[in-house]
Amino acid sequence: MAGRGSGRIYKCVVVDLNTQRDFCNLGGAYPVTNLLELIPALRHMIAWAKRNYAPVISSIESHRTSEVRSDALPSCCLDGSSGQRKIDFTMFPRRTRIEVDNTLCCPIDLFGEYQQVIFRKRTDDLLANPKADRFFTQLPGKEFLLFGVSLEGSIKALALGLLARNRRVTVVTDACGYWTKATADLAVRQIVAKGIRVITVDELLRSRLDRSWRYPTARAIRHQRDVLNRLNGNGRRGASPRSNPVQGRRPGSPLRAGMSNPDSDARSSDT
Repeated sequence: MAGRGSGRIYKCVVVDLNTQRDFCNLGGAYPVTNLLELIPALRHMIAWAKRNYAPVISSIESHRTSEVRSDALPSCCLDGSSGQRKIDFTMFPRRTRIEVDNTLCCPIDLFGEYQQVIFRKRTDDLLANPKADRFFTQLPGKEFLLFGVSLEGSIKALALGLLARNRRVTVVTDACGYWTKATADLAVRQIVAKGIRVITVDELLRSRLDRSWRYPTARAIRHQRDVLNRLNGNGRRGASPRSNPVQGRRPGSPLRAGMSNPDSDARSSDT
């Protein structure tokens, strides 16, 4: 994030909740009921965010193998499992992941460097993660655009939580997965009654954001790495860490507290 001191305010922050293999794949542990309709809608949402250079906050459901669930739902999104990983097309070239450690230590300038910031969550409510709560609270965004999984669970909880923090919230209903249609319809009526705006993907696609701020594309990042590798191969071993045009950090140097290695995040879709 550019930070309040920079004067930059984000017109629209896209929030992508739990678009993971266990939920969004027919072979997953617990696929949503409307999966066939959901996947094309998710592709449209990601394409719109990329085309408009919108900042993106993503969450991944995260459960321990030793966790005892209070409901009868199947085990899913277990730490380290392939089902916990986000589906590939929802991963942005410039991304970082903030790990859970029950502290508030979270850099507040992440969108100045990354387009996608990924948080883990252990419950339906993403704001139960102290770092995510702080990040949402301090982010200077005019509107938060929610989609993902599930409408009756995580999306409803986050929408109401952001509303309680006096944030403007919009839910793209046909880009939201659900397990029970009746419960999902009830959730929509409840959030609408609270004053939260709901739209469709088609309505969103007719809008566009100011694209004066642009993040590097995947091709540009690869080109930057190739140039850096060639320079390092020509005997420039004493280069400053700031000479790295991709991360501004010497590989292997210490990370800021609570952050995953952005070098590995930017090369793979493993979350």
